[in-house]
Formats: sequence, structure tokens, C-alpha cells
Amino acid sequence: MAKIPPTQTWSIDTTFKYVGGDPGLDLVNTVDWTRRGLEEDRLPDFASLTRWAEGAGVISAREGTRLRRQGGAHPRRAERALGSARRLRWVLSRVFGSVAAGAHEPAAWQELNSALAEALTHLRLDAPPGGEMAEWTWDGREGDLGWFLWPVIRQAADLLASEEATRIRMCDGKDCGWVYVDRSRNGLRRWCDMATCGTREKTRRRRKGSRAE
Repeated sequence: MAKIPPTQTWSIDTTFKYVGGDPGLDLVNTVDWTRRGLEEDRLPDFASLTRWAEGAGVISAREGTRLRRQGGAHPRRAERALGSARRLRWVLSRVFGSVAAGAHEPAAWQELNSALAEALTHLRLDAPPGGEMAEWTWDGREGDLGWFLWPVIRQAADLLASEEATRIRMCDGKDCGWVYVDRSRNGLRRWCDMATCGTREKTRRRRKGSRAE
């Protein structure tokens, strides 16, 4: 099992950006993957993780409030859930990064499959009375504060098994490492976010060109 690189800096601003096109990609994008290590980590605690999950549409605001209350009452369980999220983020970063690069990370794929197998043991098909449409639900949520990572794992697996896997990209920005599904019409998207990495790179090139004159 590969060791997670240590976090170098934590982000003061925990505003999340959902630019990946999938919760698993957006989880990877909660930290900057620089050559120096992990920087600007936006998941300093369990409460931040639940707020990310709300924004990603994984849980409702009501579920987020309940989870934060439970996390405050059970800090060790909350810390375990946070650790699981950071571990999943590391695994997904390696898997998505390898797909984007056309490479292969057997160890990361094996770990993702182990996480997927565990998550799917909790998946249930709930058939409500009255002939209504059946719904997928997650069993065992009471015993695990990180249960909302299960649907993240499942959706990541669905993405990797879909035709859109060929459109998974890594941002061209320096010291970014964010990932996304390129759903642009021409398939030439280069940046996780044009307002940040795209603008930064254009500014860098403009300054480089000015110095060369």
C-alpha cells in the first residue's frame, strides 16, 4: 500500500470548486498536487469534508448537519472517516492520473477495487410499497461516519468504465494536478479552471514573451 504524501500547507480558504465533472474527480481536486507535496489542502477536518460532500451533491444539507453533529460527539470516528477520505483521494489521484497519461498503476487500481468491493457490500435496492419505482440505498450508514464516500467510489468506478474515461484529463497548470472530464465540444480543454490555472499560464507566457523582446 503506497504511502500518502504528507500535506505541506493547509488552505485558509476552504471554498470548494467543482470543476471535475464527477464527485471522485472533485475529491481529488480538494488539494494541489505540487512537486513539493500536497499544498492548499481544503480538507483540514471532518466538518470541511461534509461541506465538500454537500457541494458535490453526495449528501443533502440536512445529512451534512447531522454528520457534523455526530462527528462532534464521536471525534475518533470522525477522524477515521477523514483519514479514509484522504486515502481515497490519493488512490483516485493515481488512478485518474494514470488514465489521463495513458499509463497503468496496478497497485492503485487494486486498492480502488478493494474499496469498491467494500462499498458495494452496503448497496441495497429498496423496493417501496405500492408499486413505486425501486431506489438504490446505502445500508450501514449508522456505523460509519464516512458512509458518503461509498457513492463517490461507485460513481468513480462508473466513470472509469464508461466511454468518458477517454476524456479524463489532468490540468496543464504548473503544480496543480487537478483532474476533470473534458466535455468540451472540440475535446481540447487544457485547464481545470480558466479563471485560475488558465489565466496564470497566459500571464506567465505573456511575461516570458515580454522578456524575450
